[in-house]
Amino acid sequence: MASFRTLDNVDVKGKRVLLRVDLNVPMEETRVTDTTRIERILPTINEIAEKGGKVILLSHFGRPKGQRVDEDSLRQVLPTLEHYLKRKIAFADDCVGAPASAVVDAMKDGDIALLENTRFQKGEEKNDPAFVEEIAKLGDIFVHDAFSAAHRAHATTEGVAHRLPAYAGRTMQAELEALESSLTSPARPVMAIVGGAKVSTKLELLGNLVSKVQYLVIGGGMANTFLAAQGKAVGKSLCEHDLAGSARDILEKAKAANCVVVLPVDATVAQKFEEHAPSHIVSVDHVGENDMILDVGPKTVAHVEALLAQCRTLVWNGPFGAFELPPFDEGTNAVAQTAARLTVEGKLLSVAGGGDTVAALNQAHAGQEFSYVSTAGGAFLEWLEGKTLPGVAALQSQ
Repeated sequence: MASFRTLDNVDVKGKRVLLRVDLNVPMEETRVTDTTRIERILPTINEIAEKGGKVILLSHFGRPKGQRVDEDSLRQVLPTLEHYLKRKIAFADDCVGAPASAVVDAMKDGDIALLENTRFQKGEEKNDPAFVEEIAKLGDIFVHDAFSAAHRAHATTEGVAHRLPAYAGRTMQAELEALESSLTSPARPVMAIVGGAKVSTKLELLGNLVSKVQYLVIGGGMANTFLAAQGKAVGKSLCEHDLAGSARDILEKAKAANCVVVLPVDATVAQKFEEHAPSHIVSVDHVGENDMILDVGPKTVAHVEALLAQCRTLVWNGPFGAFELPPFDEGTNAVAQTAARLTVEGKLLSVAGGGDTVAALNQAHAGQEFSYVSTAGGAFLEWLEGKTLPGVAALQSQ
């Protein structure tokens, strides 16, 4: 991974610091229901403020598509942000123009201000040079702390980084260092666990991973497609039968790269997709025509855990089963807890990411013990696919 500058490389005292964060948090009415992203950015905000920088927060919220939409205003996030920072924050009703300039001009060293949703302006998603220039006028330096938005070439995620001296915030720094240690220059052997519903959404990911890891464990609904591609009956399970050829291609590519693909050998099946539906465990060679595979079975769990004990690095994206519905969370919970224990014992570096993955690991009470859990969905996935993230590349080109 190319080098990038961090807050260690700049004196922020007296400077106007445009700090790109991700405040696109889940809400119910006016209440933030998950504060993880807010908690992640606190160290960067506090460090800049304590060193005498003027912290000017930039973020998008929702998909207003260049229009001012009241329910997408960042003003509703302000009380939660103030609660966690334990201080008042100035708010500007726009991210450019007179409202933004007035708030920024009134700031003293160490002050914090939040500008309105950048996506209220059409120039944001278009990465319009004129809009980039308007944003850049408000700051002396740019700090990017929103890895979760780094896969977008937008004005405040990529454009401004080419206009002002640019640095990675502490959250971005931690994310990039975790990703580098997990796939770019990992301790081997490396295991990747890839689950989720559909192979079609993760073809590029699987194709990239087989050349980088020693063990590729495939779970979730996507494992059913691989089982079907091997001629096994999967009953009424979620399965993309039309991708059987793609599944076989990935297996061939893995064989050529000396990557061991691990598929379920047993499964927990039910005939209804609902919580606590009657279920039983079968070999994947004996799935009934009315059965739905909703989780991996204990033999599969034991096999994955045994391999994991031999590994030094784990990258995880996607659950093993329908973890939202007990008892179909057991496979994910068991492997997650084993990975957490190995991490705590210093035997494993574990990096996980993706919305369902974060939820599943938290449900298993294992997420906090992983080496790093990314809150980035699309950006994390694109990085695993081997794609260049514009927001990261902009930091590296300085």
